[in-house]
Amino acid sequence: MAIPKFPSVPNSFHAELKKRISEYFEEVGKSQTGNYSLFMKAVILMVSLSFVYIHLVFFTPNAFWCIIESAVMGCLISAIGFNVMHDGAHGSFSKYKWVNHIAAFSLNILGGNSFMWNMKHNVIHHAFTNVDGVDDDIDAQPWLRMSATQKKYKMHKYQHLYFWFFYSLLYFFWIFVLDYQKYFKSKVGTMQLKKMSLSDHLVFWGFKLFHAFLFIGLPIYMVGFTDWLISFLIVTLVAGFVLSIVFQLAHTVEHTSFPMPNESTGKLDDEWAIHQLKTTANFATKNKVVSWLVGGLNFQIEHHLFPKISHVHYPAISKIIKQACEEYGIKYIEYTKVRYAVASHVSFLRHVGRA
Repeated sequence: MAIPKFPSVPNSFHAELKKRISEYFEEVGKSQTGNYSLFMKAVILMVSLSFVYIHLVFFTPNAFWCIIESAVMGCLISAIGFNVMHDGAHGSFSKYKWVNHIAAFSLNILGGNSFMWNMKHNVIHHAFTNVDGVDDDIDAQPWLRMSATQKKYKMHKYQHLYFWFFYSLLYFFWIFVLDYQKYFKSKVGTMQLKKMSLSDHLVFWGFKLFHAFLFIGLPIYMVGFTDWLISFLIVTLVAGFVLSIVFQLAHTVEHTSFPMPNESTGKLDDEWAIHQLKTTANFATKNKVVSWLVGGLNFQIEHHLFPKISHVHYPAISKIIKQACEEYGIKYIEYTKVRYAVASHVSFLRHVGRA
């Protein structure tokens, strides 16, 4: 599939939004990047993960606490991904480029690869959200059907019942399968990877080996294979499900769209900002606990429109964006509670699996 194009629009909605957001930051005199509350959260999460890891590997708690701590570790890995790595990869964690680089680099330590993530997430997903054949985030074939344009199999009729199982496998497959597929094929889905430098290759292999030592080799040596395997499965399954469900609630729900480019022109119908609003949803934005844990990714609309603004500012700029949408007659998709978004996602899977 050729890379779609967005129509050029004079006096675009995106330009109006940028103007209003810029005026807000000038008025309040704040930086658009992270602040001390974000830095403190990053420290809390990293220290917590280190503590749980050390306690599990070197002090070997009993079976009950091992299960609990393994589940907590899975949640902490997800939280670091949402709060530290994600902002760092978008250059919004700090005003200093080197700090953003370190924050983004945390993904390599946790088993992923920052080079692959940048291409898959920053370059492709953020540009062509929910465009089947381009956006790799909605490609879970053949196991799940995420768009009506994807091939349908008989098992999809039940995907709203079994989706949780495949979501739980995400983290495991991400670090052990999907990164390697991208590396050896030099593609993310149908999109060609940009050329990797020598340092990119060294980081890829060096940190894959480091992760294997940190999360496989050393724990097996310290606690034995069986205890490690049980703990490792709990960690990866919990992390996989949390990572999957948060991102899916933002795009694959009943009210979001899945636009396709015009076959003759290769262009999408809407300008980029309106495309983002039609393909993205918020959830539980009044819930401060959820916002803290998921790094503001429940404000997914704000994130997609302004990915270089740190998530600590999303509650404030969401009011500006919502007001602009009302004035321009553009739908702002939002679910007030997590359970409503989950119910909509399940309903979406059921509909797409049977349509």
